Amino acid sequence: MFSIRSALFVSTCLALSAVTSSAQATPGWPNDEGRGSCAVTKKIDVPARMRDGTVLRADVYTPKTAEKMPVLLMRTQYGKSAAQIQPARYQTPEWFASHCYVVVVQDIRGQGKSDGTFYEYRYDRNDGYDTVQWASTLPGADGQVAMYGSSYVGATQWLAATASPPALKAIVPSNTGDDYYDGWTYEDGAFRLAFIEPWMLDTIASSAAANRGDKKLSKSLYADGKNASVWMPYTPYGSFPPLHPDKPEVAPYFYDAVAHSTRDSYWEAFQIRTHYDRVKVPVLAFDGWYDSFLNGAVNNFNGMRTEGGTPEARENQRLVIGPWEHIGWGRPNGTISPRLKDIGAVANSPVNELTVQFLDHVLKGQANGYSDGPRVDYFTMGENRWHTAKSFPIEGTQYVTWYLGSVGRANSSMGDGSLSTRPIKKTAVSDQFTYDPANPVPSVGGHSCCSWTSGPQGQFDQSAIEQRPDILIYTSPVLENPVNVTGPITVNLFASTDAKDTDFTAKLVDVAPDGRAINLNNGIIRASYRDSLSNPTEIVPGQIYEYHIKVWPTSNLFKAGHKIRLEISSSDYPQFAPNPNTGEPLGTATTRVIAHQTIWHDKAHPSSVILPILSAAIAGDAADHAPQN
Repeated sequence: MFSIRSALFVSTCLALSAVTSSAQATPGWPNDEGRGSCAVTKKIDVPARMRDGTVLRADVYTPKTAEKMPVLLMRTQYGKSAAQIQPARYQTPEWFASHCYVVVVQDIRGQGKSDGTFYEYRYDRNDGYDTVQWASTLPGADGQVAMYGSSYVGATQWLAATASPPALKAIVPSNTGDDYYDGWTYEDGAFRLAFIEPWMLDTIASSAAANRGDKKLSKSLYADGKNASVWMPYTPYGSFPPLHPDKPEVAPYFYDAVAHSTRDSYWEAFQIRTHYDRVKVPVLAFDGWYDSFLNGAVNNFNGMRTEGGTPEARENQRLVIGPWEHIGWGRPNGTISPRLKDIGAVANSPVNELTVQFLDHVLKGQANGYSDGPRVDYFTMGENRWHTAKSFPIEGTQYVTWYLGSVGRANSSMGDGSLSTRPIKKTAVSDQFTYDPANPVPSVGGHSCCSWTSGPQGQFDQSAIEQRPDILIYTSPVLENPVNVTGPITVNLFASTDAKDTDFTAKLVDVAPDGRAINLNNGIIRASYRDSLSNPTEIVPGQIYEYHIKVWPTSNLFKAGHKIRLEISSSDYPQFAPNPNTGEPLGTATTRVIAHQTIWHDKAHPSSVILPILSAAIAGDAADHAPQN
C-alpha cells in the first residue's frame, strides 16, 4: 500500500539521481596529474574461469616493460569500463598502470560482460579467491596482487581477503562495511530504505537484467529507480512491485534481505566481522563522516588491529576519514553536498596518490615515506584541519555525560529542553511526543547512500524540521570554550511507549550563533532489538526501558559561542523505513498505528548522551592538507 504521505519524500528531498548517472564525465576529471612513467597496453574481455566453470571477463592494462610487475585488481558490479572513475573518484586504470602495475578490472558474476547469475555477496568470496590467483599468473605479473575500489567493490575485496588467497598481498577498500546486515541493509534493527531500494532498482538489478539480455526490464528497473521517491512509501516490502517478486531471477536478494530482518545464518554466510583472522594482509582504507558504511570501516580497522591473521596484518592497518559522503570525496567537481563542498581543497581525498604510495611500499619494498599503521588520519570539522592518531577511538579521549532535562515541553526548537553535564534539579520527569508513521520526520542529510542528490546524505541545516512537535530538542548553554567531539557517541535513553514496537532516533547537532543547526551524525534503535540483533524481544507497552542508541562517529570542533544539541524522535524517513508500531514482520506489515512516546529524565531514569571529548593536547598537531604519506 502507498502511504497517505507519499508526497513527503518528494517535498523534503531532492529528486532522485541514480548512482549510475555518476558515470557521466565530470569536468576536469580524470586528469594526468601524478601520472607514472610506464607506457600501457590494454586488452578487453580477458576471460577467467572460476572453480565452477563460470567465465568472468576483465580488461587488463599492462605496462610496456620486460620487468614483471605486481597486479592491482578491481572486481566491480558497476561496469569494468567505468572503473569507478566518476564522479571524481578514482583515477583511470591506465593511470594506475602507468605507475608500473598490471591493472585488472573485472565484471563480477552476472554483471557486465561476465557469465553466470548475479546474487549480491554470495559468490564474491570464492570468485574473489579464484580471480586473485588467476590474476597473479597473467603475462607481466610478478605473482603479487592487491585490490582496490569503493562501496560494493570494497566488499569484493574484504570477501576475497577472508578466503586468504596466497597471492593477495594488500587491499585498499573505500566506503565499505564489516557486516552486510547491520550497518548495510539494516541499522540496529531498522531497514535502510533510502539506500537499499534505489540502489537495487536503478543499479544492480537493472544491470543484471541487461547482462541477461532483458533490455526492456533493465530500462524499466532503471526508470523506477530514478523515480524511487514514488515507490518508497509502498508496503509491504515483501511484495515490492518494481523488483518483480513474481520473477525470482530479477532481485531475489532484495526479498531475501527483507525476509531475514534479524542477524541470522543468512547474513552470517557473508560476514567480514567474524573472519578477521583469515585476513593476512595490510589494509589502507578510506571513509567519510557522512558515509553509509562509516561504522563498518571503523570496525574493520579495530577488528584487524586485534584479530588480523598475521602480525604484519595487525600492525599495518590504516584508516583515512574525511568530511565526505559516499561518493562525494571533496574534489571541487565532485558530487558533494553544498556545505561539505564549501570546505574547499583541504577536504580533497588523497585516495589515488596515497594508494600508489602504499602499494609501492608494500608490494615493491620502496622506502618512500609511507606511514605504516596502526594509524588513523581524520578530518575535524569546524576546525577544518587534519589530525593523526594511532587508534580510534583516540587514546586519551574523555567521555563526558550530558544529561537531558526540560520543564516538560522539549518539543521542537521552541521548547525548553536542555543539556547539562550535571543532572538538572529543577526539571520535569519526562517529555512526550506523538509518532505517526504516516507522517514521519523527514531526513535532512545523514549517513545514507549513495549521493546527496539521491537521498538523505551529507550536512544540512536542521532548523526547518526542528519546528516539528514530534522532535524533542535538548540544547546546551552557549559554550564559553571550544569543545572537540571526536569519536563514537552513545545516547542512553529511558523511554516508554504505548505501542507493541517502535523506533527511537537520535541526532547530534552543532548550533551556530545565528541559529543554524548542522547535523553531525545520527543513530536509531528498534525497540524490540534493544538487547539483540539476532533475537529481538517484544516490549511491554507502558514499561520503561533503557535504550542505547549508537550515534555514528564524528569529529567536530564546537566553537565558543556555539551550542551542542541532541534531537530525539522516532522516525527519520526515508533514511529508515518508518516503524508501523504494530510489531508485525518487516516484509508483511501493511497497517500503521500512532504511538505515544515518553522520554524520561528523572533521578531514577537519567537519560543522557555520552560525548567523546578531546583536549587540545590529545588532538595534537593539525595539518592544512590531507595526508600525503
